[in-house]
Amino acid sequence: MSGYCDIAPGHEWHGPYHDHEYGVPLTGDDELFERLILEINQAGLSWLTILKKRESFRAAYAGFSVDRVAAFGPDDVDRLLADPGIIRNRLKVHAAIHNAQVIQRLRDSHGSFHGWLLTHHPKSKADWVKLFAKTFRFTGGEIVGEFLMSIGFLPGAHRADCPAMIALSNHDLPWRRAITSGFAGYTAF
Repeated sequence: MSGYCDIAPGHEWHGPYHDHEYGVPLTGDDELFERLILEINQAGLSWLTILKKRESFRAAYAGFSVDRVAAFGPDDVDRLLADPGIIRNRLKVHAAIHNAQVIQRLRDSHGSFHGWLLTHHPKSKADWVKLFAKTFRFTGGEIVGEFLMSIGFLPGAHRADCPAMIALSNHDLPWRRAITSGFAGYTAF
């Protein structure tokens, strides 16, 4: 399943993320937004690059506050595009602001981003990709798949024998709950 389980443990940057964050369910809007923004910015780059720039992203994107980023204007876009500590890609910057605004609207319709995810769960990866494409910006198949694996909505983050997966046995993983209830849409994993 996950080759990440082979390379990450013990690595200065990958290790802590793999062991304590990857595949762990998240529920707060700001923490889900952070993960989505990091996954979007990873597109075309290595995850190591993103992990090394994570604190710069946090500072540049107001601690990943959905409400603060949703209010960003042209001056903020210029500031972000000039910030060497983050990925300076105009499409990704605009996607972050737009997606924060979408999450605000999801609060109105579903109570939270997590509530929206739960409303649509379970889905196959292909169905999730279609839904994200209709809802968010800059969310292709790899971004959506990694985002959902990283927050426990799709299986595949870890091998069954990985210590991080064993530690997750105490968590309520949405993908595991779906399989237990008879959902068979995870054939690609």
